[in-house]
Amino acid sequence: MLENALIYLCAAVIAVPVAKRLGLGSVLGYLIAGLLIGPYMLSLVGDQQDVMHFAEFGVVMMLFLIGLELQPSKLWQLRKSILGLGGSQVVLTAVLIGAVLMLLTDYSWQSSTAVALALALSSTAIVLQSLQEKGLLKTQTGQNAFSVLLFQDIAVIPILALLPLLATGTAGQGSDGHGHSLIGDLATHWQVLITLAVIIGIVLGGRFIASPIFRFVADSGIKEIFTALSLLIVVAITVLMTALGLSPALGAFIAGVVLADNEFRLELELDIEPFKGLLLGLFFITVGAGINIPLIADEPGLILTGVVGLIALKALVLAGLAKVFRFSRYQAGIFTVALAQGGEFAFVLLSMSGTLGIIYTNLNNLVIAVVAISMFVSPLLLMAYEHFASQSSQATAPEADVIEQEGDIIIAGYGRFGQLVGRLLTSQGHKLTILDHSPGQIELLRRFGHKVFYGNAAKAELLEAAGAHDARLLIIAVDEVDKSMDIVNVAQTHFPHLKLLVRAIDRPHAYKLAQHKVAGQRRETFDAAINLGVQALTALGYDSPAAERAGKLFLDHDEASITALADAWEDQTTYHLAIHQHFEELQRVLEADQQQPKETTVNTVEKGQ
Repeated sequence: MLENALIYLCAAVIAVPVAKRLGLGSVLGYLIAGLLIGPYMLSLVGDQQDVMHFAEFGVVMMLFLIGLELQPSKLWQLRKSILGLGGSQVVLTAVLIGAVLMLLTDYSWQSSTAVALALALSSTAIVLQSLQEKGLLKTQTGQNAFSVLLFQDIAVIPILALLPLLATGTAGQGSDGHGHSLIGDLATHWQVLITLAVIIGIVLGGRFIASPIFRFVADSGIKEIFTALSLLIVVAITVLMTALGLSPALGAFIAGVVLADNEFRLELELDIEPFKGLLLGLFFITVGAGINIPLIADEPGLILTGVVGLIALKALVLAGLAKVFRFSRYQAGIFTVALAQGGEFAFVLLSMSGTLGIIYTNLNNLVIAVVAISMFVSPLLLMAYEHFASQSSQATAPEADVIEQEGDIIIAGYGRFGQLVGRLLTSQGHKLTILDHSPGQIELLRRFGHKVFYGNAAKAELLEAAGAHDARLLIIAVDEVDKSMDIVNVAQTHFPHLKLLVRAIDRPHAYKLAQHKVAGQRRETFDAAINLGVQALTALGYDSPAAERAGKLFLDHDEASITALADAWEDQTTYHLAIHQHFEELQRVLEADQQQPKETTVNTVEKGQ
C-alpha cells in the first residue's frame, strides 16, 4: 500500500510540472503519469479498480465545491440551460450514436442503446478542471458546459434504472459497479419516494441543522475538527447516495447548493479543496493507467475509428446546439471541443451493462478503451482549439465572469469596530464582503440581515475566495494584534495591490503597522479619547473652537509621531529619549496655541473698531 502511494506521488510530482511547463495542463500530466506507471507499460502498479472507486471521491468533492459556488437563486437562473441544453445534448447524442451503431454493426438494439447511453455522457472531471485552469469556468461558456454536465449527472439515475430493462443475459441482477442498492428490490414507487425523501433530508439538513453543528465545532477552536467535519459531510453523502443506488456526485452537488448561503462556505471550500485536488489527480492517474495498450495494438484501426467517430458525433450535436442557442463563434468552439469526449460515468454504466449481460466482454473492453483515449486527447483538443482561436482574426476577447462579485471592499473582523466602518460604507452604497472568525458573532449579524462568512482572514486562500484579487480595499478590524499582523503580512505578500486600512489595538501595534507602511490605520480608542478630552476642556471653561483646535493639534502631532518613532520604539534607550522629546515638542505647540485665539480675538475687535 505504501509502495503504491509512493509510486503515485512520484509520478504526479514528476509528470504534472513537466506537462504544465510544456503547456499541456495538469490533467494531461496526470493522464500521462498513469499511462506510464500502469499495468500496460512500466507495470509499477496493478489493477486500478479499487483505486478508481476511492479516487472517485475527487469527482464528488468537485461537485460539492461547485455547488457551494451556486446559490439556489443562481441555480434557478441556469434551469433553461440545464434542462434545454443539457437534456437536448444527452437525448440527441444517444439517439445519433445508437443509430450509427445499429446501422454499421451487427450489435443488438439493446447493446447499441446501452453503449449509446454510456457514450452520451462527458467527463465532468476533465471538462471542469480544464476550464477552471484556463479561467473559463465562470464565463458564459463555462456555465453552459457546466449545465450540460449537471444534467448528465442527473441522467445517470434514470439510465441506471433503464439498463435492467435492456438485459438479455442472466448474469446480472442489480449491481451498478458500486455495490448493491438498498432499495433496489423495492417497488418502483417506493424507490421514488425514498429517493425524494433522501434529497429533501439533505436539503433540510443543510438549511437548518448544518449551521449549528458548524458553529459548535468552530467554537472548539480546533482547526482539524472543522476539517474533519467538512470531509464527514462529503463522505456521508457519498455513502448514503451510493447505498441507495444514486449518483454520489449529484448528492454532493445538492448539498453544496444548500450550503451556498451558509456563513461557513468559504472555510468549507478551503478545507476540502486540497483533498479534492489530490483525489482528482489520483482519478486522472487511474484513467491513464487503465488505457489498454495491448488491446489498442491488436485493434488499432477499430479503436482509432471509434475514438474519432465518438468525438465527431458528439461534436456534431454540440455544434448544432450551440448554433440553436446562438452562441458566439468562440463560445461554440470551446463548448463543442470541451464536451466531445467520453466520461467517467461511462465506466459505471458499461460495468453494469456487462454484469447484466447486455454487452459482451470484448465489446465492453473496446468501448472502455475508446472512452479512456477520448478522455486522454480531450485536453489536447482544447489546447489546439485555443491556439487556433488565438491565431484567428475571429477570436474574441476573454469573457467576463457571470457569477456576481460580493463587493470591492473586504472587511476582516466585524465586531463593534468593524460594524461602524461597515455601516458607514454601506450607507454610501458600497457592497462589502465580510469575514469573521467568531461563530457567535456571525450568527448574531446574520439575524440582522448581514452577509458574513466564517474563516481566518490570515489565510491567502480565504482572501482569494473572498475576491481579494479584484477588491480595492481590505479593512482589517480584528481585535488581536498578532492576528492583525498575520493578515497584513499575507495580504501584502499575495495581494500587493490591495490598500490596507487597519484597526490598531495600541501604540506598539500602530508602530508595527507604520513599519509595514499600510495605507491607513486608526487606534481603536484614540479618537474617542481625543473627543472626550475636547469635552473636558469645554467643561473647564474653554470655548468650543479653542478646545477643538487643541484636540486637532494633539491628534495631528501624535499621528505624525507614530511614523517618526516607528523605527525607534523597539530600542528602549533610543525610544525613551525620542518620546521625551516628542512630549516636550507637543507641550510647546499646545502652549503656543493657547495664546493664538486671544490674539485673534483682539485683532478682530481692533479691526471692528
